[in-house]
Amino acid sequence: MKINIKEKIYKWIFTVFAFASLLFLVGITVILVKESLPLFQKIKFMDFFFGKLWYPTYDPPEFGIFPLISASFWIMLGALFICVPLGIGSALYLNELAGFQQKAILKPVIEILAGIPSIVYGFFGMAILSPFLQKTFHLSTGLCALSASIVLGIMATPTICSLADDALSYVPQSFREASFAVGADRWQTLTRVIIPAAGSGISTAIILGMSRIIGETMTVLMVSGGAAVMLKSFFDPVRPMTAAIAAEMGESPMGSDHYHALFAIALILFGLTFILNIVAELISRRFRIKLGMSR
Repeated sequence: MKINIKEKIYKWIFTVFAFASLLFLVGITVILVKESLPLFQKIKFMDFFFGKLWYPTYDPPEFGIFPLISASFWIMLGALFICVPLGIGSALYLNELAGFQQKAILKPVIEILAGIPSIVYGFFGMAILSPFLQKTFHLSTGLCALSASIVLGIMATPTICSLADDALSYVPQSFREASFAVGADRWQTLTRVIIPAAGSGISTAIILGMSRIIGETMTVLMVSGGAAVMLKSFFDPVRPMTAAIAAEMGESPMGSDHYHALFAIALILFGLTFILNIVAELISRRFRIKLGMSR
């Protein structure tokens, strides 16, 4: 009898813990929507989303966030060109080519990179990378979209590498043995058997890396330049959505249109990252189902 009571207590405790995350998610969504609605009662959503002028302190103010959205998109795209080859290449090397001693050294190093605070990456970008880009390309400032893309690409590499390595490790050994048995070499096995078999898991790693990039705040605030204008080249200073919220929230009077506009930006950013995570979960679930069937 006592055992049954204890089991019921434990069950309720863990049930509360499980649903707490859902409650937090619903609470965040409700707050963002509640604080965004006053702005949309004055400005149409399409004008807010596709407007090309962001001057919230002017008279009259302009609340067009398309420059902020495009800055986030182009920085994410530039970062992906860096982190996807590095991350997946590192995972392939660790899982398929590296010896035991090399794994023992490289794996902890990658995990250390994942644990470095974002502000440290920001200092690296400001003190080393930005002056280097400014001198190399003869720019007026090295704080630009390119520097933000490079730093964020380095930051996201450990995340993609770790998740892709996990996906590759779940590919059955029988796939490799069957490939070698029919005469395929290591490169053919890697590109035509292992990578396609782990494709869903690798796709999940890339999508979660995108979420890490688009949601990063401190680094882009420090190295992107902070100009809320339409991007013409990667050498231009920009202001992504996260940087705009972090830089302007402390200056906007509570209850003002500017204040509600920042919450609206946060709502859009929340929606984008939420969609990316749902897509990653769907792909990961599909990968697990296919892997279970293959076994």
